[in-house]
Amino acid sequence: MSTLTILRRHAQNPDPASLPPSVLLDYTDSYLTIFDAYPKATFHLLVLPRPKDGSLTLSELSGLRSLLSCQKKDAKKILDELAAQAEKTKELVREEMVQRYGYSWDIWVGFHAVPSMEHIHLHVISSDLCSPKLKNKKHYNSFHPKLGFFLHLEEVLSWFEEEPKYFATKKRLKPSEYEPLLKESLVCWRCDRILPNMPTLKNHLQEEWDKEAKRAAEKKRKRESGPGQADSFAGNAKKQHVEGVEEI
Repeated sequence: MSTLTILRRHAQNPDPASLPPSVLLDYTDSYLTIFDAYPKATFHLLVLPRPKDGSLTLSELSGLRSLLSCQKKDAKKILDELAAQAEKTKELVREEMVQRYGYSWDIWVGFHAVPSMEHIHLHVISSDLCSPKLKNKKHYNSFHPKLGFFLHLEEVLSWFEEEPKYFATKKRLKPSEYEPLLKESLVCWRCDRILPNMPTLKNHLQEEWDKEAKRAAEKKRKRESGPGQADSFAGNAKKQHVEGVEEI
């Protein structure tokens, strides 16, 4: 099975339940949510529309660019439904984050401007970007949230509210305009620090995530100890008040 068309094969599968648990997270009659085979973060999933009779063709669903070339209302319908599925997926991911790590962190939802695989797929990816599969500059820059190659879903949806001329320009998604972004310098998306190479960047991202985990643990500790401290403070205040009365 070609790796370029495997997503299309999954989307066309008449029985998604037959997919192994290592691949399938969830599915409906219209959508399929799977684990990315090469996750670029701790949590990385893909939401795919399943082709149906009377709906858009496989060619029209080959990518974001082809989808946006369809009738505007049809494209918007698919994107709105993808957004709804992505929200459900985010909730599942947040629950897993809390269960595994005791807290949750940001989750990004978006498309690659120039995808490398056939069939439109929406990335749902945690913001840590810490993964052994994140191996090179292209991998990192393709998910950098501020660089421009990763198109946040809310940004794409906003195009539909703009003037027709603006929408017509954005929907072209010319590879010549986006692919150079993959060659940009390695810049930490959190602190904007420029890193010289991938090993240094990966170490830095891990350090940044560790700091976030530490801050989250501290906030949790304060929340859990807060009521007790408040009760203790209130008790001491009451005791002081009573003692004051007794002294009088």
